[in-house]
Amino acid sequence: MPTSYKILTIYRMRLIIKIAKNELRNLFYTPVAWFLLILFWVLCSLFYVQRFSRLANNMYNAIQEYPYIKYISPANLTAGLVTSPLSGMCANILQYLYLFIPLLTMGVISREFNSGSFKLLYASPLRLRQLVIGKYLGLTVFNLLFLLILGVFMVTAAFDIQSVDTGLLISAALGIFLLLSSYAAVGFFASSLTRYPIAAALISFVILIVLGNIDQVWQQYDFVRDLTYFLSLKNRTNRVLNGLLTTKDIIYFLVVIAMFISFTLFVLKGRMQALPGYQKIGRYIVVIIIALGIGYISSRQSLTGYFDLTARQTNTLHPNTQQNLGLLQGAPLEVTLYTNLFGDPDEPRYAYIGFPANINSYLDLWEPYRRFKKDIQFKYVYYYAVKPGDDNLYKTFPGKSLKQIAGLVARMLKVDSSMFIGPEEVSKIVDLQKIDYGVGTQLSWKGRSVFIDYFPSQTGESVFTAARNTSEPPFNAAFRRLSGAKMPQIGFVTGQLERSVLKTGEREYSWLNSLYALGFDGDTLNLATREVPADMTMLLLADPREALSAVVKAKLEKYMDNGGNMFILGEPSKQGTLNPLLQKLGVQLLPGQLVQPSQHETAEKIAAYKTQYSYLLAKEYENLGFQNFMKYNGKKLPQGDTSYKMFAGVAALSYQAGNGYTICPLLMTKKGASWRKIDRLVIDSIAPVFSPASGDMKEISSPIAIQMTKQVHGKEQRMVIAGDADFLSILRVSSMGYDFPRSLFSWLSYNQYPVYTAFPIPKDNILVMTPAWAKLEKLLYTWVIPSILLLTGIVLLTRRKRK
Repeated sequence: MPTSYKILTIYRMRLIIKIAKNELRNLFYTPVAWFLLILFWVLCSLFYVQRFSRLANNMYNAIQEYPYIKYISPANLTAGLVTSPLSGMCANILQYLYLFIPLLTMGVISREFNSGSFKLLYASPLRLRQLVIGKYLGLTVFNLLFLLILGVFMVTAAFDIQSVDTGLLISAALGIFLLLSSYAAVGFFASSLTRYPIAAALISFVILIVLGNIDQVWQQYDFVRDLTYFLSLKNRTNRVLNGLLTTKDIIYFLVVIAMFISFTLFVLKGRMQALPGYQKIGRYIVVIIIALGIGYISSRQSLTGYFDLTARQTNTLHPNTQQNLGLLQGAPLEVTLYTNLFGDPDEPRYAYIGFPANINSYLDLWEPYRRFKKDIQFKYVYYYAVKPGDDNLYKTFPGKSLKQIAGLVARMLKVDSSMFIGPEEVSKIVDLQKIDYGVGTQLSWKGRSVFIDYFPSQTGESVFTAARNTSEPPFNAAFRRLSGAKMPQIGFVTGQLERSVLKTGEREYSWLNSLYALGFDGDTLNLATREVPADMTMLLLADPREALSAVVKAKLEKYMDNGGNMFILGEPSKQGTLNPLLQKLGVQLLPGQLVQPSQHETAEKIAAYKTQYSYLLAKEYENLGFQNFMKYNGKKLPQGDTSYKMFAGVAALSYQAGNGYTICPLLMTKKGASWRKIDRLVIDSIAPVFSPASGDMKEISSPIAIQMTKQVHGKEQRMVIAGDADFLSILRVSSMGYDFPRSLFSWLSYNQYPVYTAFPIPKDNILVMTPAWAKLEKLLYTWVIPSILLLTGIVLLTRRKRK
């Protein structure tokens, strides 16, 4: 490089820096800038102190009483209190941030016009691009002051939160700075359009509103949809606030900044150059085309880079999911979304996710998976059909055919009716029963297909994140099915009037059919006419109301002798049907029924708690905290009233060591609260009274569910026996939660399924603030420091005015 060129470059850089310093000095000497800085501090302090002071006292008192909370609390406080795009301090600040920058930038260039200094600039050897870059650089440096204020609260959070997630804070700070810089570029451009600062601020607001909502424009057109979706500012910082940096997000902010700085330069040059209108407009069009081209290319999935800065890598697919998705190599994964014009029978609004206007939102849900498998192909089938026997639509549109109804509904929804095929045509493509005549997804790979009734989990927040019970485990099961993996087989024993998976009554087990989505295959099995298949993983024998025949009992005993896993559930007053089978195991359902009189519940409701063994069954999220406690604390799990759950109609269990089984209780009744009532229990009258004369037996604490393990033929045999069959019914599971039943099936299948994708308990889960420090922090940040800033601004502005 020639020496003269180096000297010229250094000279130009010095000019740019000098202009930036001058612009920064001008900003410091304006009341608006000081007002915005003080207001920004006040907003940060209010949103920060409000969250932390409220939680600090409660958490401090709770930890004093229950020290083990720090091991089991699932709260990610760095995200929840500071960076979360839903509820964190940063999210609240971003709601008002777009108001700050237009007020700051509204006079940056108009001030030069109003003072007449631009005439001197035109006559000087200074190039316009140096002026534009220098002034924008001054704005950017001033934005660092906003970031510095935010950084004060982030550093404070590092002292207030145990093991704060530093990567998450850095990512959020970077995202906010890029957003500030984009706002500044927009305001900078608006300031060049008019001599009036207020008008410039209004123009800035209009441009930001347009950029925030442009993703809703022309979304029905494929190519235009991608371009307008790229330009949108809406939710652009969500991934960054969640700790995920992507190249397309960073490029987006840089493109927006470069585009509006270029526009500013064109406006200023237009005041100096007498060019034809088409040339002036052409320059803007060229820049827009280049910006859209860069944005379109950079947003392609194959060209996107990801950097997860969170401590637990929570923005990245769980390693288990990555491993299972990696099984599908050698061919593309084809994803077909079937969308019924009339909606999903259960959730009609879910149909909209498949409409063309929402395709980008739907693809965003798949982005975590597309990150690790670039060749996922998407297809869309739009149809209209109704379930056989469902005549609601015909009642709504009397006298209309189904095709005519489809046309009217499409017109109301503002979609093209011609893209929807009828029931006869769609039936040739897919069995509508498999998608329940609604919205469904078919995954296909190398000739295999799986239907899944879930939408994928989304990293960060999306409009469809809460659409259903989204999770990775069903997709893991689907990936394994596509790869040809052998799935666990559950045999539901029938023939003795057991609880049924085919019935939907409140005492029945129909909900167990949902285990298919998690990786289990199941079938009913009448042992009176069939043998136990050799590939059976476990048998479920639930509350037989008739005595087991000799044939059935012999088959069950043979199955257990060969090391088969079993899940056996009994009920009070039916001990005689199961005890002959359980006797060989050294287990018995004790006579009578456990009762626990209470002024709030009927006497058959029993309070029982989960033992430490139940928390070790599987990696359910509610178990992870207690597993973490036992791992790091080395003590037995503390039991408290909060861990008790209510069970209805329970028979106590007794067991004795023998036959090589290791037996551990899973559920135990509350100590001294219940007893066994031997004679008939009446629950719709006065509360029963303990009566030894009637044979009632006092129990200190009774097991109502146990696990049994034994080595048979080189494999661990696993069994679960419970004295209550109702806790697995749809009525009880719906109220008590699916975690414990699901963990039982996981344990019985050797924890192969479900494929759990919960991340470890976060380390930043407690506040280390004392109540005294919380009060001092509130005083300093809400009153003292803003007052100091106000006095500093007044003194500085007053001295400037005197000069």
